[in-house]
Amino acid sequence: MKRFTLLALALTPFACQAVQLSDDLSLQVDLTLASDYRTRGISQTQNDPAAQAGATLLHSSGLYAGVWTSNVDFGFGLKTRQEVDYYAGWYWQATDDVSLDLGYIKYSYPKEGQFNQSEVYAILGAYGFKLAAQYSNDAKNFFGEKQDTLYSYVSYETTLPLEVGLKLRYGRNDFKDPLFWSNGGTSSDDYREWEAKLTRDFIGATWGIAYVDTDLSQSECASYYGFTDVCTATWVASVSKRF
Repeated sequence: MKRFTLLALALTPFACQAVQLSDDLSLQVDLTLASDYRTRGISQTQNDPAAQAGATLLHSSGLYAGVWTSNVDFGFGLKTRQEVDYYAGWYWQATDDVSLDLGYIKYSYPKEGQFNQSEVYAILGAYGFKLAAQYSNDAKNFFGEKQDTLYSYVSYETTLPLEVGLKLRYGRNDFKDPLFWSNGGTSSDDYREWEAKLTRDFIGATWGIAYVDTDLSQSECASYYGFTDVCTATWVASVSKRF
């Protein structure tokens, strides 16, 4: 059966523009069009484009809650064509350069509820760097049994000349059970992934181009995700708007 990784949300809700609803409450809306929906290095749309939208309610205390959605395509005749994520958490801005984000996220897939699962996450930000861990204990393996998974990453963001944004990320996705098999018969329970992205604000939107890759071979990719090309290196173009 086709298996897949999950979306990683790294929210910084009080460092961005939002619509003020009251003295303590605001609403942030994000819209994105992308040439591929890649999460943790793996395509969720068979390398096809994605339309995504999210809305987050922010409280001055640092509490937040929201919903995010994207089209998906896992192949094999699976009926789901949508991912809907519900999340809530607490964001603490210690200083202008140091922050902590703690939260919970529920991933749901209409018409294919066997893929639903949840995660808790912690993201420490300091001087442009982020160190994050996202843990789940209800991801399912080939036999439908629950297993632990841990996704961790380190990232760095900065602004280059001409107001070009640079985002770098290196992550590791670790599963309890061996899931990836090579042509030589060896197995592995984890893989690495990385991304380098350039962004630029232009005519009221943020435009981006990213290089995404993993260390999975084609045979390892096919043994778990069912296809050889959803884990391979690719360029992802995107345009997004935040209100």
